[in-house]
Formats: sequence, structure tokens, C-alpha cells
Amino acid sequence: MSHLSGKIDKIFFWKVAYTYHKIVAHFAFIPKYRRRLLQGKIALRIRQPFFECSEVNSWFIYEMEVMPDHVHVLIQIDPKTSLSQVAMFLKGGFSKVLRKEFSEIKEFFWGDSFWADGYFVETSGRANEITIREYIKNQRNKEIGRSSGL
Repeated sequence: MSHLSGKIDKIFFWKVAYTYHKIVAHFAFIPKYRRRLLQGKIALRIRQPFFECSEVNSWFIYEMEVMPDHVHVLIQIDPKTSLSQVAMFLKGGFSKVLRKEFSEIKEFFWGDSFWADGYFVETSGRANEITIREYIKNQRNKEIGRSSGL
């Protein structure tokens, strides 16, 4: 299964054995202290571990937007995986990569975690799927006018 964000306009039901399902969730994650660190090389690098995690677990990322102080992901998952596991896998994988490749950001954090505790998650049904996709796509436009920096 190809994991190309934004290339599929409709979310489909998946079939496994005798079960059909469509479990789609909108996640948002923030760095500790809501630091505006998801810029430049870090912003570019975050996508790969998220998509690799998605592929390894047979999930599908429909939308992903990286903002300076948060990340939005619209992802379809299987019914065996809890939403808390999805958050743990996505956040944990990137934290490891980040600590290894970007040692200069260690000064901004206490401990090993890049991400703030917790996350936002909302499941989406047919009615609000399009609304959530547009919201994620338009994050970049909303950022214009905000001040930059840490």
C-alpha cells in the first residue's frame, strides 16, 4: 500500500477477513513547552519516521501538516490498534530520530522526550472527514501573521 499524503480524496473502508472498517483519526502533537522547533531541517525530517511507522503498521496517512509548534496527522488505522498506541508509536519514533540527528536542540528540553505529554485526537466519521482534511491543509495559511521564533 502506498502512503502518499494528500493524493487520495476519499477514505475507503478496509476489509480484513469478514470485517469491514474505517477507523480514521485526526491527531495533533506539540513539542514540550510548545517550542517552535518544527522548522527547517527538523520540519522536513519529521515526515519520514511518521510515514515509516504508518507503513510498518499497515496504517495510512491521508494528510499531514507540520507547523512550527505542532503537527497534524489524519490517519487510518486498523481496529486492533488503540489510539493511544498510535500516538505512542508516532511520537516515540520521531523522538529517537530527533535526539540522534539534532543534538543541538537538547538545550531546550529536560529529559529525553521531545514531545509534550498527551496529544489531541478526534475520530472522524463521514460527515466531518472533509472538514478535518481542509482544516489540516489550511494550517499553513493560518500561520501567516503569527510571530516566529522560540
